Amino acid sequence: MPTPGAPGVDLESLRELINVRLAQLVPEGAASGPAVAARHSLLAPGKRLRAIITLSAARSLGGKIEDALDAACAIEMIHTSSLVFDDLPAMDDADLRRGVPTAHAMFGQDIAILAGIGLINGAYEVVANSRAMDAERRLEVLRVITRAVGWQGLVHGQALDLSSGENTASLDAIHEGKTGVLFIAAAECGGIAAPGSTDDDRRALRSYGRALGFAYQAYDDVLDQVACEETAGKTTGKDSGKSTAVLGRRASIESATALANRHLDTAVKAVGEDTPLATLAEFIRSYFATTIAA
Repeated sequence: MPTPGAPGVDLESLRELINVRLAQLVPEGAASGPAVAARHSLLAPGKRLRAIITLSAARSLGGKIEDALDAACAIEMIHTSSLVFDDLPAMDDADLRRGVPTAHAMFGQDIAILAGIGLINGAYEVVANSRAMDAERRLEVLRVITRAVGWQGLVHGQALDLSSGENTASLDAIHEGKTGVLFIAAAECGGIAAPGSTDDDRRALRSYGRALGFAYQAYDDVLDQVACEETAGKTTGKDSGKSTAVLGRRASIESATALANRHLDTAVKAVGEDTPLATLAEFIRSYFATTIAA
């Protein structure tokens, strides 16, 4: 999938900064199979959107990019671990992710599972050892990201997604657990990393992250139906039998796209139009509109 970029926000520079730091966090000389598999998945070409949200949130509140970089990379490591697990044969059984073979297709299911566990724990270690934040902020970031992963976070969301064709969970509940929780954590962690951020700032960031996550998942549901693997950069057509923004009752490509746009409007309203986060939201709107039309 092409690398995102947007006028007024140098996303390419942020992406490169994140990539360089990620490569340091899982060294190339790592000897074990799980570490090699983790590096394969982590450094595969990706948008780094969640990590960029963290950096943009910090910058929106007057913080330094460097202060939020480790928190951003921890978010990206957790996101990558969720992809490793999501692609397993027991889940979506996908062979392509970010334009390269999935971890289990390349290294086997056993190594892929260990790689995913290693990435989650590695994310916690990155935050705990970060010198960019004081101890209080490090602890708060850890609290936010562990909640995002846990029983009411990604774990819960994945379970809802797997059984969405059989249960009565609302689409919002599925999308918040599957995608929204990590967008919320990404935005909030950027606020935590910015010295002087207030409770009101963090509430606004959570609202932004939630709405952006909803928009992104709705767009992703559309891509699963209309995009080829080359365009999407991953195995598509895996949503059959699930409840999605496209496949749910009275849903369609048009209604899902309209839903995504409404959520993006909500995200921009939460943080104001003249912020890096608002520019990022508007880029996502443009990017998906172009990709869906391709």
